[in-house]
Amino acid sequence: MAFFNGGSRALVEILTRFQSAERPMPVDHTFFEFGSVRYHVQASASDPENVYLSISTPSLSHEASPSTGLPEFTLQEATKMYHKFAEVVEPSKEGYALTLKLNFSGLARPKDRARAVRQVSLLQSVILGSQLKHLLGSLGSSGATKLVYNHRDPFFVSRTPGKISAIFPMRFRDDTDLAVATSFFQELQDAGSSYARAPRCSWSAIPPPELRGEPVHHLTTNGGFVSFDIFERHVKRKRAAKTAWILLNFQAYVKYHIKCTRNYIQSRMRKRQETLAEVILNARLRGGDEKKKLQVRKKSKRRLFSLGKAKKLQKGLRAVMDGLRRLRQRIRVKALDRFRRCFVMPKLATKKHDYLRLGA
Repeated sequence: MAFFNGGSRALVEILTRFQSAERPMPVDHTFFEFGSVRYHVQASASDPENVYLSISTPSLSHEASPSTGLPEFTLQEATKMYHKFAEVVEPSKEGYALTLKLNFSGLARPKDRARAVRQVSLLQSVILGSQLKHLLGSLGSSGATKLVYNHRDPFFVSRTPGKISAIFPMRFRDDTDLAVATSFFQELQDAGSSYARAPRCSWSAIPPPELRGEPVHHLTTNGGFVSFDIFERHVKRKRAAKTAWILLNFQAYVKYHIKCTRNYIQSRMRKRQETLAEVILNARLRGGDEKKKLQVRKKSKRRLFSLGKAKKLQKGLRAVMDGLRRLRQRIRVKALDRFRRCFVMPKLATKKHDYLRLGA
């Protein structure tokens, strides 16, 4: 659950930028996280050493109605956590559940200041951890109680001798989300049993025995029930805040995992579709080339056939022309030459006369 880290990244960035500034500058930021958590950071240039941090977060309660303020044990836990560089301001800023006055001037080393900023970013998890720890301590020896942090996704906590069980009814609107979640719960159940220190995880399609006697509408689900067995070592000292943060954001993490899984599956399907389309396109192009080659071969054969036929016709035409030439020539008979010489008329000799020109 690295994505659902208990620390606020925006708060760390604002406080780090304020400390690293060369000149004092006024700060007045209001931002939201996880939809329902609101922060307000305020500092003035005239008093740069003091930074006022206010937070408004939904409280963990037994009923669906939200709490108006933080209980006394939560304020004591915050004071104990940040007593070296912060103090609780009472009353808190209007519209906020808790206001802290931060002063990091007593921390000389940069490492100590960076560590203090990281601790301040865990303020919400500290508040929720103290509330959950108090609620777990106030449970009886047996039985279950309904806890509300997100009104759409309540969960149950039951105490049995030796352990505390957190039970999450899982509801999904889409059948695809339900299939992905069921596979995830089965893998989580198998993986949780392989680690000795991790809380044991179990998934069941029917309500577990700890929820007997609860109203039916609280137990109506389509995704079954996920249970975590929490022992005393999981809520000791600093582990209580981390355990509380993981439990309170488990249902949000499941939805986040389902969205990532669907995105991954869709990206793989698109990639596979593009690969198949490319194969089909290459096959079409290759088939077109082969068809063109076949057509070229047929044309070349036709050309060769036409050339051979033309040569034959040309030879035949030459033979006919030669025959015609022979017919047009005079027919010579060998005996006819002698007969022609016998009847040749002798040539008469003509004597040239010289004529004189008159009057010469």
